[in-house]
Amino acid sequence: MQEFFINADGIQIHAKLEMPQGDPERCPLCIVQHGLTGHMEETHIVAVAAALREAGVATLRVEMYGHGKSGGSFGRHTLLKWVDNMLDVIDYAKGLPFVTDLYLCGHSQGGLLTMIMGALRPDDLRAIIPMSPAIVIVNAARTGTLFDMSFDPAHIPDRVPTTNPKLTKNGTKPAYYSGDYFRVAQRLHMDEAIDGYPGPVLLVHGTDDDGVPAQDSIDAAARYANAQIALIEGDDHCYHRHLDEACAAVQRFVSSLQ
Repeated sequence: MQEFFINADGIQIHAKLEMPQGDPERCPLCIVQHGLTGHMEETHIVAVAAALREAGVATLRVEMYGHGKSGGSFGRHTLLKWVDNMLDVIDYAKGLPFVTDLYLCGHSQGGLLTMIMGALRPDDLRAIIPMSPAIVIVNAARTGTLFDMSFDPAHIPDRVPTTNPKLTKNGTKPAYYSGDYFRVAQRLHMDEAIDGYPGPVLLVHGTDDDGVPAQDSIDAAARYANAQIALIEGDDHCYHRHLDEACAAVQRFVSSLQ
């Protein structure tokens, strides 16, 4: 395992690169990213990365702007900054000499980012794996309600306060989210992002996810040109009950690509 930082236009992105067993000279690589308030050492992120390596795919786990050990302030993070970071991460990954194909996998807000990046870099990404993609963030920014946060979507304040324990960052409750976070999310058009990616897609979602509706993934799978969906029956947002099933679905998908 190699641990290092990728320079994303002055922001240091924390990364861990791990090769599959046997340390092959050439193999696919999957970039794996966490969700809102998350980090690369969360149980489901570690497990999915390990499952990918068992299937012969190297993994590059990264922590995005304002999260984990990466640079940037959490209070100033937006999806636009995550997009900018990921463009640099993809460029870094493309330059690794062992990479045959590049995949992108993300959970929750990272899953939403994965869908956006598919449209931005369709020629670079052989396949994408949005897991519990938080399309709800885009919808919430337009309606003015996300978890305990409520605001006027036509006049978003600079700070939107929160006390919801689901929105903790590394165990610490942020007192507010930046208004820019929601302003940026309002301008995202997910149907266009879906239509912009023709390659293979695997969506993974727990049917009992009480924060991010599984129906969003079902609808996205129906719209994509080349998508599969793995619904994990009775499971929650982070696959606490059937993580093995989520990992197995990812393994089957990447094995079918090779």
